[in-house]
Amino acid sequence: MFNHNEPLYEKRVPMSNKPFRKAGSLTLALGLSAALLAACSQGATQSDKNSEGEGSTPKPTAPKEPVELVFYAINGDPEDSFNYRFGDALRKKFPDYKISYIFSQKGTTLPEMLTSGTRFDITYHSIGFYENFLIPNGLQYDMTELIQKHKVDLSRFESTSIDAIKQLSGGKMYSLPVYGNNLVLYYNKSIFDKFGVPYPTNGMTWKQTTDLAKKLTRQDGGVQYSGFGMNPTLLTRMNPLSIPNADLATHTPTVNKNDLWKRFYQTFFIDPQLSPGAIQAIPDNTPFVKEKNVAMMAYLSSLITIWTEQLKEVDWDIVSLPSFEDNPGVGSQINSINFGITSIAKNKDAAMEVLNYMTSEEFQTGLAKKGIMPVLKSESVRNALGQESVFKDKNFKAIFHNKPAPIPPKALYDAELVTIYAKYGTQVWQDKADINTAMRLAEEEAKKKIEEFQSKMK
Repeated sequence: MFNHNEPLYEKRVPMSNKPFRKAGSLTLALGLSAALLAACSQGATQSDKNSEGEGSTPKPTAPKEPVELVFYAINGDPEDSFNYRFGDALRKKFPDYKISYIFSQKGTTLPEMLTSGTRFDITYHSIGFYENFLIPNGLQYDMTELIQKHKVDLSRFESTSIDAIKQLSGGKMYSLPVYGNNLVLYYNKSIFDKFGVPYPTNGMTWKQTTDLAKKLTRQDGGVQYSGFGMNPTLLTRMNPLSIPNADLATHTPTVNKNDLWKRFYQTFFIDPQLSPGAIQAIPDNTPFVKEKNVAMMAYLSSLITIWTEQLKEVDWDIVSLPSFEDNPGVGSQINSINFGITSIAKNKDAAMEVLNYMTSEEFQTGLAKKGIMPVLKSESVRNALGQESVFKDKNFKAIFHNKPAPIPPKALYDAELVTIYAKYGTQVWQDKADINTAMRLAEEEAKKKIEEFQSKMK
C-alpha cells in the first residue's frame, strides 16, 4: 500500500492536545483534504415529504430484522469526530439501525481488516484516495442501481465532484460526495495593520497577491515576516490550473511536458518571494497560528472547523483564493470527501438509505451550519455555511466566491505524483533547483513511481 499525501488526511494535520468535544470550541481532526469537520445535529429540519428536488428522504420504517451498518474510516478519523459530524445525527434519524464505527489504527488498518475478515459496509475518503484503497482490494461497489432506486438526484451536487468519481471508476458510481473542501486565502489582520497595508479582498488575482506578499515580507523588531505561505502538497493536488499529473493514455508524467507546470511553479514557488531561497521553509498553517508571522496563507477552508482553538489566538479572516488574470473567478479544485458502499456490505439497501439521507438538504444544512463545506448546489444550504460556527463573523462567503477549477483525470497512482511534484516545487522555493531542473528530476522520479505501481498491480 502506498504512503499517501499526509496533509490531506483529517487525522494528520497537527492538532492541539485537547480531546474532541461537542462544545463550540471543538477541535476536529483533518481529512482531507482532506477530510474535516463537524457533524450534523438537527440542523434546519424539513418536512418528510419525499421531494426528489429538495433531496429529502422518506421517514425510515422499522426493518424486518435488525440492521447493523458498520462505517470504516481508512484515514483514521477518530470516533468522536465521526459521531459529532455524522454518527449522532444518523442514530437519531435511524433509531432502528445500529450504526457502528471502526477507524484505522494499529490492529484495524485496511490490510488487517481484510486479513481478519472484518466486515464494513460504508467507508469514506477524499476523491482519488478512496479509489486507490478500494479498487486494488476489490472492495469497490457500483451504486448506480441503488442511486436510481433510492431516487438520489445527482444533478443537485456540485458537478466537478460527480464527474471525478465517474472518471476514476470508468463511468460507475463507487461513492457519493458528502462534504467538500477547497482552498481559500487566510490573512493575519494584525500584520496588515502593523505595516499599514490594506487587507486582501475577494476576487484578487495571483499577480496582485504575490505583489502584496513581497510588500509584507520583511524583518521588523527581530521578527522575520513572510508575506505568503501555503502547503505545497495541497496546492499541487488542488491546483487551480487543473493540470493532470499523468497522461492516462501513455501512463507517463506530465510535469516536464505540459507548460502549465512552469506557470504553476513560477506563480507559487518563486513569485511570492523577494528572492528564491531567502526564506528556506515554506510557511504553512503552523507558523500562521503559532508564530503569527505569516501575512497570507493559501490553505484548506476546513481549517476553520479543525483548528478552532488555535485560530482563536490570531486576528484573522479569509478571502477567496486568488485567480489567474486569464481565468478570473476560478479557484482551486474541490477535494470532496466521498462515502461509498463496499462490495462486502451485508445490507446494501439500508446503507444506501443512510447515504441518501447524508446527501439530503436537511443533513447538508446541518453540516453547513457548523462550517463544513456542503456538496449541494442549493443556495439555501450554502447560505447556512458557518451560521453556528464560533467564527460566524468571518467571511464564510469567500468559500463559495469562486467557481471550482475542473478536476483533471486521475490515475490510482495520482497521489504519489503529487508528492513528487510538490517536493521539487519546494526545491524551487529554496533555490536548490531552477524550474527546468526541478521538472526534469520530478519527471524521472515520477516515471519510476508509475512503473512501481504498475508492477504491483500485475
